[in-house]
Amino acid sequence: MATAPSTTTRTIFGGGARRKMVGRMGPWQLTQLLAEGALSRVYLARPADSPDSAATYAIKALRREWWQDATAIETMRREAWVGRQASHPNLVSVLGAQVSQPPFYVALPRLVGESLSSALARGVRPTLPQTLWIARQVCQALDALNQQAGVIHADVKPSNIFLSPDGHATLLDLGFCQTHSEAKSWAARPVIGTLNYIAPEMVTSACSADRRSDLYSLGATMYELLSGRPPFLAEGPAELIALHRQAKPECIRSAAPGTPKAVASLIHRLLAKDPLRRPNSPAETADELARLEIACFAYHQASA
Repeated sequence: MATAPSTTTRTIFGGGARRKMVGRMGPWQLTQLLAEGALSRVYLARPADSPDSAATYAIKALRREWWQDATAIETMRREAWVGRQASHPNLVSVLGAQVSQPPFYVALPRLVGESLSSALARGVRPTLPQTLWIARQVCQALDALNQQAGVIHADVKPSNIFLSPDGHATLLDLGFCQTHSEAKSWAARPVIGTLNYIAPEMVTSACSADRRSDLYSLGATMYELLSGRPPFLAEGPAELIALHRQAKPECIRSAAPGTPKAVASLIHRLLAKDPLRRPNSPAETADELARLEIACFAYHQASA
């Protein structure tokens, strides 16, 4: 759903820990800067024609310095397109967009909670049952992307998984989704934080990426949630890529003592170098995670 753009966006910065913003972007009144990244800023917003309504929306706007960059614009257009094709409770919703001319933005519902990367940075890690539940929800979102839009997410990582206070997980950032026939190089996009989770086939021409590439990234994410660190650490990008392509991660049962064998088996199958050795699909993985959740719950009940 396209909306008419505004010609200017005016910002006013107030005191306190967060920047305050007063301005318009299309039909949206921007009230506060919530977050910013390499490509975009996210603002708290409400419909401009309802000045007394609560600000319950988020506007993800392409930063002005990228308005002439074709790749950056395509990233936002891709997010808008995928958001119109796929809908699922565990997938971020795209409510509207302006992607034909500046200012480029997508409108999203405001989410309450924090990303997994923020939680990890505070030293907070989910328990084993929570990790399995989060991973299952992400798989359900990935399955919706596969089935409804015919795309892979291509950027599964803790900063793109948002967790509500009640444990509901939402998969964010649809701008790098790829169809199965596309072969975009990781070098053509910002990869800050991404290389810790990227599948080997995403950085080599040996085979094309598919839905199992997302499962590798999910495995790397689960590894970090349980152990507190990614499966590979390196001095620079080239070394990290080489580790993903060639090295075997430390057994998760050593990195995270107490991890059940069945959970460890799944994580290491997700992290297999050869996509054919990984589970076949997000739906198949979600089913296995559900069985592990039940077994884990039964174990804790028996131990109580």
